[in-house]
Amino acid sequence: MNTIATTRGDTSRRRGPALDVAVVGGGMVGAATALALARAGFATALIEARAPSPWSLQDEVDLRVVGLAPSSIALLDDLGVWASIRDSRAGPYAHMHVWDAATGATIHFDAATDGRDLLGYIVENNLVQWTLWQALEVAGVRRLCPAQVSGYEVLEDRVQLALTGAETDGLSARLLVAADGANSPLRSMAGIDTEGRDYAQRGVVAHVRTERPHEGTAWQRFLETGPLALLPLADGRSSIVWSLPEAEAQRALSLDDQAFCDALGVASDFRLGRIVASTKRAAFPLRLQLAGSYQAERLVLLGDAAHTVHPLAGQGVNLGLRDVVELRDTLVAAREAGSDIAAAHVLRRYARRRRSADTFDALSFDALARIYAWQSPALVAARGLGVRIVNKLSPIKRRLAGHAAGL
Repeated sequence: MNTIATTRGDTSRRRGPALDVAVVGGGMVGAATALALARAGFATALIEARAPSPWSLQDEVDLRVVGLAPSSIALLDDLGVWASIRDSRAGPYAHMHVWDAATGATIHFDAATDGRDLLGYIVENNLVQWTLWQALEVAGVRRLCPAQVSGYEVLEDRVQLALTGAETDGLSARLLVAADGANSPLRSMAGIDTEGRDYAQRGVVAHVRTERPHEGTAWQRFLETGPLALLPLADGRSSIVWSLPEAEAQRALSLDDQAFCDALGVASDFRLGRIVASTKRAAFPLRLQLAGSYQAERLVLLGDAAHTVHPLAGQGVNLGLRDVVELRDTLVAAREAGSDIAAAHVLRRYARRRRSADTFDALSFDALARIYAWQSPALVAARGLGVRIVNKLSPIKRRLAGHAAGL
């Protein structure tokens, strides 16, 4: 069963009762989806090729971190996992300071301006994923791991999955959820195309110790080569995401520790003083990608399978977790109305709302990246003026901060 087939009225090929939902992909977004749907009363299975590594407080901080916005924190709290994540190792931040290397123009966001204590938390990907993974079994989610979907077949009232690597070779569910990443095999099986562009850049990541404290602030400087972010970790260090053209990213990775710290100090304008120490480094490619559709017959996409965005705004995972909330609420409303949760009109409602919101955000981040790539003196001057105006207009700043928070 390597291709998709649609069978109408054929009940002879069913293999026992179908689950409500099968989620493919056990990353942060996929695991949150399975947990949210199980907590909402749906019989749910999660299919994942590889279980997450156990998280431990004694381990070095994972190089992959995420800035969780209030909307994401609210979801994780609703799922009963946020307190454990927060109390394990999460770096709160109440301020965000952004400045332009070319013009010196700055914009500063302060949580207190909106009557909030914090703008968000910087948390390790692995901590979030591991905490969600542990909660799945308690919630009654059937975990199939290691397992992969080799094909699926759409029947009249369900999807029949062919699996490899699992204790069973098949599984059926009324709805199939693709949360299997930017290179989603399920998206390809469903024949859904993507659009976007490659930024020809890599995000270099590391954790660094600085001469001065990070002050519970997320710092971001826009350079000619791309943005550099210094994100506050719970242990006093900062996690960096340094967007660089491919060749320069490779050079940054090849530098010895002292040379890397020196180069990073210059790039950060020594805002936190000298960079005194760095962990090992890694890099990941940057691209914009949007799925042409978020739905197919009895299938929906969410998370990176649906959208990948430039990391300059730190919103990738937050967009994915907003997909989770929309899908859960849509399916609950359909169930309460007595509808098939995978009916085309139900999935269209989810797809229309989330694709519209995700596309707006993705293209906004892309536009921001293009604007900060301007080199013309006149355009650079206009950019600086625009930033200074926005920084002085509190209502606009509040709207920007509220949108990023998911409020």
